[in-house]
Amino acid sequence: MSNHVSTHTAEEDARNDAILIWVNGILKPKAEALVSVYDSGFMLGDGVWEGLRLYNTRWSFIDEHMDRLFEAAKAIDLDIGMTRDQVISAVIETQKANAMITDAHCRLMVTRGFKTRPFQHPKLSQQGPTVVILMEHSRPSIPRPIRLATVPHLRGLPMTQDPKLNSHSKLNCILACIAAEKAGADEALMLDVHGFVNTTNACNFFIVKKGQVWTSTGDYCMNGITRQKVIDLCRANDIPVFERNFSLVDTYSADEAFLTGTFGAQTPVGSIDGRQIGSGQMGPMTERLRGLYKDLVGA
Repeated sequence: MSNHVSTHTAEEDARNDAILIWVNGILKPKAEALVSVYDSGFMLGDGVWEGLRLYNTRWSFIDEHMDRLFEAAKAIDLDIGMTRDQVISAVIETQKANAMITDAHCRLMVTRGFKTRPFQHPKLSQQGPTVVILMEHSRPSIPRPIRLATVPHLRGLPMTQDPKLNSHSKLNCILACIAAEKAGADEALMLDVHGFVNTTNACNFFIVKKGQVWTSTGDYCMNGITRQKVIDLCRANDIPVFERNFSLVDTYSADEAFLTGTFGAQTPVGSIDGRQIGSGQMGPMTERLRGLYKDLVGA
């Protein structure tokens, strides 16, 4: 698609050709950072991951990210084989090996590891987990507000695949993203099982109406760390914020809409299903929250 933008569009950075990637305790050049075709993550999407962002030598909200990683690992009965402190040390080791100071993005991945035979049963993973820490120099470069399209793919019930689980199995979100792209948009707006507006395929979603900030109940979306920080910032700064059910009717008439995520922080939305949202540009509330979030990250 021409003029394609995503919530993860970053500036090109030649330094990424020479990065070192942490694979089960060994730092390897990109070309050698490989996992087996027998790995559970490759074979079945059996794993969990976190995205982290480096600002001015510090990994933002790393404690919350570790909470979420270990909670997800426990939920899928996966022993990471490392303590929280060991995982954090490995992140910092990888950061130092790559001489990264700021504007870096880390994808921390844990799978159930090498399988003795190519079948589903988790007992076939007997060699322990595969842990990969992949860091890139990455400065967000999102040149215009994002265009969203509503798609038929839903964020499901907790007993199908709990949307709170940051799992390697992202096919539902990828299909949503494909549908949005076919509709001429950058990213998909996904509804929950009741038809209420929920989240996008990659980010959490907010609207602004008459000075109030609305987001979904949180029952069917990723338990986003940036999402929670925005809610907390609203409460701390006397901005009315509501976690509630709302529909596309409410959404199309919003004064502003924006997305939250570790990579892009707060990304403005210009249109949804071909309808311009507000001015079609970043609105004053989004700009204010961006400033408050920047201060929080820099604190």
